[in-house]
Amino acid sequence: MTGLMVCIAVLAAASVFGVLWRRRDGRLKVRGRDDGARLGAAEIGAELGERATLVQFSSAFCQPCRATRRTLAEVARMVDGVVHVEIDAEARLELVRSLNILRTPTVLVLDADGTIVRRAAGQPRKADVIAALGAAVPD
Repeated sequence: MTGLMVCIAVLAAASVFGVLWRRRDGRLKVRGRDDGARLGAAEIGAELGERATLVQFSSAFCQPCRATRRTLAEVARMVDGVVHVEIDAEARLELVRSLNILRTPTVLVLDADGTIVRRAAGQPRKADVIAALGAAVPD
């Protein structure tokens, strides 16, 4: 009977963890550590967008990175002055470490000056990316 109770407790704990993980995955949010952090063309290897820049950190064998690439490219085509820049995390380890990027894909939303206004670890939804651009793009 004790073994059954332990098994049920472990399954319940794993389920709660899975639900919480799923709710956080890909959500674009503001992090205190990003407050005031800026990236320029030299750091990302491309020119910043006139209004905003979507920076994606990817790795070669990351399946969600492919879907994220499509989503961000589509949003960049929809919104004037927004560009999408993809960075190979393995090739840019110094930048990854300095920005505390822990997994791929990680998406940073930069305003026109290169200030990080939102961050998502995991595959973001298109609607969340569009909403995050509201914080980056001036009216």
